[in-house]
Amino acid sequence: MLKARKAINLAPSRLATILIAGSIAILSGCQNYNTVMGSGTSVTATDRARLTKSGFLSDYNRLKPNPAADGVECWREGGIDLKPFNKVMISNIMVSISPPAGDDSYTPVDPTDLKILTDYFNDSLKRALMPQMQVVSAPARDVVVIRIVLTDLVPTSILRSTAGTLTPYGFVAEAGAGVATGRPAGSTPYMGETGMEIQFVDGGSGKVLGECRDTQIGRKYASDLNSNTVGAAQTWASGYVNSFQSWSYAKNAFDKWSALIARRLGELRGLPN
Repeated sequence: MLKARKAINLAPSRLATILIAGSIAILSGCQNYNTVMGSGTSVTATDRARLTKSGFLSDYNRLKPNPAADGVECWREGGIDLKPFNKVMISNIMVSISPPAGDDSYTPVDPTDLKILTDYFNDSLKRALMPQMQVVSAPARDVVVIRIVLTDLVPTSILRSTAGTLTPYGFVAEAGAGVATGRPAGSTPYMGETGMEIQFVDGGSGKVLGECRDTQIGRKYASDLNSNTVGAAQTWASGYVNSFQSWSYAKNAFDKWSALIARRLGELRGLPN
């Protein structure tokens, strides 16, 4: 995670390169846009202050940040060999959203949006998992059942994002606002956020194999300073453009989780990287 100082004190030449590349991405056609934007996995970040406890998981006390899962809080049952599990079933993705206590900014989510988002997450998971596992529709002894509940869905406030951008020196104030307010660096109070709790179940016995939870928040000013200039520009441009679309950060989070789930299942099943 970037520190606030790194988020805003970029070398002028580096910052100029990033901003120019971002402008090119915004002004170019769709094909160039998709190429320049990259995967978008760095434009959301875990917000540990907003991890949820919906009651969906069996044991929240066992959840710990797992470095092998990019710091997502997880636990896994020991002594279980996942190699025989060569199929995966993705249960219907559920939604359990309650207004946070004392949060006056909460707004209900349109049911049409919920359907679009859960379908997108399901499709994203399938795309990520199909190269290594057969996706099936019924549980069995060689099937890992993935159960997911979305526990937090907040769209980006486009009007506030636009207003912040148009404010004189707004960039400097916004870029450092994340850390100042306890959020990830590069985020602002009006960025979208998405919470998820997930359970992995033995499709034969019904035994819980492991559980995870995470909440991702959008980063309007996101730059991976450890990557090359093109990679940093991709992240910067993608974060900025997504700050003007209501649910883009949610879709970024879904793609990020899908890739992580596929990668970890492959590692635990002993597949080559």
